[in-house]
Amino acid sequence: MTQIAPPTAPPTREAAAPLVRPARRRSGGVRAWATGDGPHILVFLIPLFVAFGVFSWWPIGRAVVMAFQRTNLVTAPTWVGWQNFENVLRDPLLGVAVGNTLTFAVLALLIGYPIPLVVAVLMSEVRRLRGLFSALAYLPVVIPPVVAALLWKFFYDASPTGVFNTLLGMLGIPKQPWLQDQLTAMPSLVLFATWSAAGGTVIIYLAALISVPPELYDAAEVDGAGIWRKVWHVTLPQLRGVLLVTFILQIIGTAQVFLEPFLFTGGGPANSTTTILLLIYKYAFQNSLGGDYGAATALSLMLAVVLALFSLLYFRLTRGWSTS
Repeated sequence: MTQIAPPTAPPTREAAAPLVRPARRRSGGVRAWATGDGPHILVFLIPLFVAFGVFSWWPIGRAVVMAFQRTNLVTAPTWVGWQNFENVLRDPLLGVAVGNTLTFAVLALLIGYPIPLVVAVLMSEVRRLRGLFSALAYLPVVIPPVVAALLWKFFYDASPTGVFNTLLGMLGIPKQPWLQDQLTAMPSLVLFATWSAAGGTVIIYLAALISVPPELYDAAEVDGAGIWRKVWHVTLPQLRGVLLVTFILQIIGTAQVFLEPFLFTGGGPANSTTTILLLIYKYAFQNSLGGDYGAATALSLMLAVVLALFSLLYFRLTRGWSTS
């Protein structure tokens, strides 16, 4: 006789639910930090904080204070409030310096921004001696800036026997005044700045070009694309993020141009190359009364605020461009 097993009760909800172990609480708080790796990390961070505090944060804070003082770093400072900012805004040279700085920035973008990209693309197409060409492209960056500026100042000799004018004479081009004329002084400075700084940007672009998948170029070649179509449809879209970063860096760098006008022209001829940073230098070190450091720091803060707002606006506008 077959025995029928008694019916089993349906499993309850508690029994059917999987066994979930309560998660252990992660130990935290000051005690865990003190008994863990916290003190060791702090020991390594202390030199960094000290270095930034002494060489970066303290000068910035001191500059903010000096912007509201009248001081020459010799006599006791006096608080003048916003007077330094008002004096700077009333200075007729401020408009000239802003205009010259914008002119330098625009010329540097038109001349100095595309040249490193073109050079990097051409060098990436070279199959042999690429290392030699990279070293030659980076060589101007290795030369000390003052040495390079003095060398180019000798090249810019406006006489018919000057180096550049001699080369132009061989091509049948009349001699140029270069640094001695208001129309050619600023383009001459931009030409030197492009030559001296392009090498570093070329290396950045070459490193970015290595990350471009070669399959994209192979597909473009199958479709019959030439080198310029490959650059336009493959290279530039792949380098969009790098191009956006180098663009803002160049804007910030050209807004702070100082070395070229200081060493080549001193702001001349007729203040045609006086930039904002050169005007700051004149406030601080070329004042017959011992230096107006309050006005110099006030103009420095104004420039810093403008560049910070421009950078913030730029990154907000281009937030999705690098990934789109």
